[in-house]
Amino acid sequence: MARAGLTPQRVTIAGAELADEVGLDKVTMSQVARRLGVKDASLYAHVRNLEDLRGRIALLAADEKTIRIAEATSGRAGKDALVAFADAWREYAHQHPGRYTATQTRIRIDPDLAAAAAGPRRAVELTYGMLRGYGLTEPDLTDAVRLLRSTFHGFVALEASGGFAHERSPQRSWVRTLDALHTLLEHWPPSREGDSA
Repeated sequence: MARAGLTPQRVTIAGAELADEVGLDKVTMSQVARRLGVKDASLYAHVRNLEDLRGRIALLAADEKTIRIAEATSGRAGKDALVAFADAWREYAHQHPGRYTATQTRIRIDPDLAAAAAGPRRAVELTYGMLRGYGLTEPDLTDAVRLLRSTFHGFVALEASGGFAHERSPQRSWVRTLDALHTLLEHWPPSREGDSA
């Protein structure tokens, strides 16, 4: 029987908090149970296993990050939207490193949970919507989405691992990176022959 007051959401939040503290890869079901003051077996009435918990953390994080980005970019366009989008992404990664990792890691997620989750779909809509403001259409839209994701994730991952040892502050480089991305998006190179696929 499920412990009173324990829900999949509470278990997920406990796992997410732990991931932020110790790292997603170090989260165990036993640690989550201890955090909630229950026996390990109590958790399995709410999540199937550790992989299921990680999938739920990923969906929670995707929702949270998307809400932040949506709020930051609301009513903005062009460079203002790009900077607000990028800053919200980076801020979330800084504040919730374990949850952020879950959004960037290949995790098998229950198809029913994934289908019901609004965060991942909304994230795609927000990203494509912002880039349409630069006049991009397919297949350039998809290429631009991949460029932004690679740039944002690469920057915050290097930052988190101490990869920026140069005396110039990462913040200054971040600002210039966004300047460069804006310029590139405004002057996107023309498609090459055979680029339609």
